Formats: sequence, structure tokens, C-alpha cells
Amino acid sequence: MSTVSLRRAVHWLRWYVREVSGESAYDRYVAHARSHDPEAAVLSRRAFERRRMDAREADPREGFRCC
Repeated sequence: MSTVSLRRAVHWLRWYVREVSGESAYDRYVAHARSHDPEAAVLSRRAFERRRMDAREADPREGFRCC
């Protein structure tokens, strides 16, 4: 396997893991907020994750399951 192929595979794997784990959700939020209003305050990562978890726990259709 060439180094280019290896880099491409590592890049794809990193992207996949970030998408599946939800890691990239904050990055998408920041990009969206900045594109709509560059002057608006953006939540910190911690506040974003807290709000996201509160929303998931409040609505079972969002993927939160207790059992």
C-alpha cells in the first residue's frame, strides 16, 4: 500500500469515527452559526454537548434509550 493510499485510508477512518461518534456535530454547529451570523456568540463545546444531551434525553426519538 502506498503512503498516499494509507493517508487516504486514515483520513477516511478518522472521518467515519467522528461521524459515528457524533464528534463532528460541534464542528458543524460552529460552521453553521458562523455562516449565518459571524457576530453571534457561539456556545462552548461543553455547553453545546450539555444542550445536545438534554435535548436527546427529553425526546426519545432523538436516540436516547434507557434500556
